[in-house]
Formats: sequence, structure tokens, C-alpha cells
Amino acid sequence: MPDATTELGRDAEAMIQHEALELDCILREGAVTPLFQPIVDASCQGIFGYEALSRGPSDSVLYSPLTLFETARLTGRLVELDLLCRRVAIEAFARLELPGRLFLNVMPTSLLEDDFREGLTRAYLDEVGLSPERVVIELTEHLPIHDYAVMRQAVDHYRRMGFQVALDDLGAGYSSLRHWAELRPDFVKIDRYFVEDIDCDSGKSQFLSSLLEVSRSLGCRVIAEGIETAGEQRCLWGMNCTLMQGYYFARPAREPLRCLEQPPATPHAASGSLGSNAAMLCRPLPPVAQGTPVPEVVALFRKDPSLRCLVVLDSSQRPVGVVRQLEFLSEFTNPFSHSLYARRPIDTLMDRRMLIAEESMPLETLSRQITGSSQGGQDDLVIVDPQGRYRGLVLIIDLLREITSLQMRCARQANPLTGLPGNEVINETLTARLASGEPFAAAYVDLDNFKAYNDVYGYACGDQVILALGRMLQDVCGEQGFVGHVGGDDFMLILKPEGALACCEAILERFARFIPDFYTTQHRQAGRFLGRDRHGRDRVMPLMSLSIAYHAVSCGLGKTALDIASVLAELKAQAKRQAGNSLFVDRRQ
Repeated sequence: MPDATTELGRDAEAMIQHEALELDCILREGAVTPLFQPIVDASCQGIFGYEALSRGPSDSVLYSPLTLFETARLTGRLVELDLLCRRVAIEAFARLELPGRLFLNVMPTSLLEDDFREGLTRAYLDEVGLSPERVVIELTEHLPIHDYAVMRQAVDHYRRMGFQVALDDLGAGYSSLRHWAELRPDFVKIDRYFVEDIDCDSGKSQFLSSLLEVSRSLGCRVIAEGIETAGEQRCLWGMNCTLMQGYYFARPAREPLRCLEQPPATPHAASGSLGSNAAMLCRPLPPVAQGTPVPEVVALFRKDPSLRCLVVLDSSQRPVGVVRQLEFLSEFTNPFSHSLYARRPIDTLMDRRMLIAEESMPLETLSRQITGSSQGGQDDLVIVDPQGRYRGLVLIIDLLREITSLQMRCARQANPLTGLPGNEVINETLTARLASGEPFAAAYVDLDNFKAYNDVYGYACGDQVILALGRMLQDVCGEQGFVGHVGGDDFMLILKPEGALACCEAILERFARFIPDFYTTQHRQAGRFLGRDRHGRDRVMPLMSLSIAYHAVSCGLGKTALDIASVLAELKAQAKRQAGNSLFVDRRQ
């Protein structure tokens, strides 16, 4: 009589044989279904590309991609399956006319096979008229790489053909960081583990911040995978990780979304030069109710030593005090303390001195509030919603770290002449304002006749004009307005609707007063000078003037930064048709 082990072995062998036959049928009939999951670019609220995923027949034991590819590996048909999945994905992507890039999954071992390197992928693209520049080879990490020199040659081979390269699931597989260092991919996908609950886990956010710094230094873009909540997405965007993928946006589908049903949640109200707000750093730590017995609070701290502070709430969920671990537990070093406080409510030991901030408060304002506070020594801030109800805590150390990180990012992306935020920050700020749904005004500021001035007076004088204009815009707009430097003599203003028009009029008035000082007495008195126009012809040129295109946005939901830029470009053309300093206001509803 055969023993149980023998029977199990036979069953396993029979199952493998059955799966091998199923795989043979799938390969013969090309019975692989391509699905596509969008990769979102939060900075422009659009779709950056799609990852192609493969499934077996729905009624097959090989429906799951893990089982499908493992069977192919065991039977030595991995490359054959890989090429089939690639071909059907390319055909479907082209047939559906999907926008953006196509991300194709490739196992590193497949990339090294001769069959794979014969140019079949390029041939598939040529058949459907798809450019390699739109395709990203995504290397999965499920198997180790044994020869990095050979792998680098393979990666370089695809780059020379126009493909880009991505490294999948960083942190989940074999020697991830070495893969990154050796292969220098164009994109790196962060494993779901580091994204899950990142809005509540400061350790994960610090780790990802470090990865983002490394990626920028290597000229690589990070894609966060597995996003399932608005909190995760908002936190990532606030960290300037704008390429995202996950069920929060869309599940894989045969006919995927072409535009987002779930737009990226804004990380802030974008009213300052740094842009992020208190909600981004808020930790939703559990509170205690007013009247809670002191022994229960002692038990909470001893159960979780990492709990630094507890907020005490009244019956309306509004904070009335805080209990700090070190100060609180120090009261119980005396052996008589337990009996002394055994029947007392926490109200008797809580500290009613606390810093409270609304969740929408910009980090810059929050930082100033702390430094200007008379309540020194505090290491936590209580965050509330607009109704004053408790939302969580922000640690001072988290705030300082984030302020430093944001200042460094703004410095990297700032215009080198004026130090004002450049195009990337402008787009992020504009996108966040649109996503908030709140009204605002956008204004495009452009110098007229600047080129002629630059040609006659020289670049040094031209730079001084740009610097003076940038400083004046900041001075007039104040802290409540965002000033960005698009480049050259062009600036972007994002203003609160109240007083926005008056602000633009004040800018024109200030400009008219200071610009004559940049000319010689002769040119200033004449009001003109001999220069060259944009066509290189000598002609009498008027003094520089300023054109402002003004567009009020009542509700930005459903609109993109590109939509606003398009409207402003049209308005700017109208403004520049007017002689002298001009403000052209969009009166359309």
C-alpha cells in the first residue's frame, strides 16, 4: 500500500503535468488577456502611462499571473510566454489608442535570452506604428541577477533603441538597491509596503524621503505603487512624489480609464511658496476623553512606550489639554502616587497649555506660530478641523524636517536669477489650487520690449530689471499671493480672489514708477530709444511696459494646469496688443 508521501508526490506531478498542458494550449492559441492599470501624474492631474498586466483564461488554473509565469519557468517556456504577453499588450495598447507610455513587465532572465534580444519587441511596435520612445521596459525583481555586466549590456541595448527602463518593486526582491545602482533605471517603482499607511507612519515617510533624494541625484523618477487611500496619495504628493499607481485611482482593466474618475487629492491649499499644510504631517494618534481615570492613562502609556503624548477631548471632540508621557509618568516615581491619583480624572494632571493649529494652515505659517509662541519647550501641536474638532498631532521634529526638505526642494527648482519658484512648483501649486475647488485668480505677467532693452543695455542691466520686477511682485502680492518665475521676463501670480484685481493694478502703478530709472536720462526724457525689434530691424522702441493677463477661477474642479495656461496665453496676446502698461481681464463666464 503506497504511503501518504508517495500519493502526494503523484498528485503534485499530475498537477504539474496538467498545468503544463494548459500552458501549451495558452501559448498555441495566444490565449492571454492584457489588462492595463493607469500610472497617474498628480502634478498635472493626468495619466502618465499604463502598466500592462497579463492574465490567463478566466476558466483556467493558470488565470493568475503568478501561477502562469511559474509554470512557464518550470517548463522552460518563460521567454515564449514573455513574448506572447508583450505582443498582445502592444497590440491592445495601440488598438485602444491609449495615451502616454506603455510599461511592459520583463523578468531579468528573459532580457538576457537570445530569443528576446533579436528585436522582436521592436518588430511588434513597428507592426502597430508605436514608437519605442513611448515604451518602458519594467524589470521585475522576482529572480536574482547573477551577472550585472551582462545585464547592463542588455539594458543599454534597449536604451539605444529608444526604450526607457524601470525597476519594479524596489525593496521587495533580490538586492534591490544594487539593481538600482548597477542598472541606473529611468524609473523606480516603490514596493507597496513602503506606501501602505505612509500618512500615519513617520518611519516610512522618512525612508521614502531618502529614496526620493537618491532618485533625484541619479536623474531617476520614482513611481509609488499600491496607493489605496486619499491619505496615502496626499502624503506622497506632499513629498513631491507625483507619479502614482494603485486601486485608489483605478484597477487593472481590459479597457482602462483615459481620464481620472478619482482625481488626485490635493496635499494643501497652495497659498504659500512652500505650499504644504499641517494636514500633511498630522498623525491621527488616539485621544482620551475628559474625565478618564488617571490609572487608565498610565496603562495606555505603559502599553505603548512610543506614545509620546495624548490629547484630552471634551464631549464635542475639541481638545482641552494634553498629557505628555515624560512629565506625566514622572509623577508616579513616588510609591504613594498611585494611591494618591487612583480615583482622580485626567483633568487634574493634564496640561492646558498647548499649541493648536487648523489642518489647512500652511507649514510656513505654522513654523512662524511656533517660533513666536511664548509656550517654549513644546514638542507637539494639536491639529483641528475648521470646526475645532481634533484631527491629530504634529511633532515639532517632523515639522522642522519637512520645512527643511521643502526649502531644499524649492531651492533646487527655483529660477537661478530671482530665486522664485520655477515651472515645476508653479504647476504643482496651480494644480493643488484647482483640486481644492476654491476660487482664486491667476495672472500672467510679461515685460514688453525687454529684448530691445537687453540688446542695447546688455544682459547685466537686463538681469537687474528682472530682479527688480520679481522683488516688486513679491512685495505687492505679500504672503497671501504666490509668485512664480516662468522664465525670462515672464512671471505667474496665483492670488486670493479678494483684492486680486487691485493687486494687479498696484503692480502696474509700481512698475510705471520704477522702470524709468533703468534708462539713461536721454532715453528717459525722450520716452524711447533706438533699438532692434524681434525681427532684427532697427527702429525706435518705446520704454518697457508691463502686460498682465488676468483670469478668475470660480471652481477649478475638473480643470488642469494646462487648461489655465492655455487661457492665460490667449489673454496675454490680447493684453500685449494694448500700448503701454495694460491689464486684460477675462470677462467671460
